[in-house]
Amino acid sequence: QVTLAESGGGLVQAGDSLRLYCLASGCDISAYRMGWFRQRPGAGREFVGVITWNGDTTYAASVEGRFTTTRSNRKNTVYLQMDSLQPEDTAVYYCAAGLPTGSYESWGQGTKVTVSS
Repeated sequence: QVTLAESGGGLVQAGDSLRLYCLASGCDISAYRMGWFRQRPGAGREFVGVITWNGDTTYAASVEGRFTTTRSNRKNTVYLQMDSLQPEDTAVYYCAAGLPTGSYESWGQGTKVTVSS
């Protein structure tokens, strides 16, 4: 069972950058697909981006070109670099782990990002 813990959230201004961290424990995540999701105030959880076991990435259209996810299997950690942040990026951000096929099986507790205008 993979346990995930996000960190790095905070309050920033529009145009700023922020880097989120997702530290995994309990299992080696090198074979896992690692996803990022967010939940904006009053909205449901939405997909942000994903990095596969071999480093391929896919992003939501709303963050493409501004957000980048990477991973360090040595550190059992996944990162989400967020640049050019906008107020509409305000949300609780979650990371999730899943095997290459199937649903995500583990979720973190989330880290809050607030972007002021």
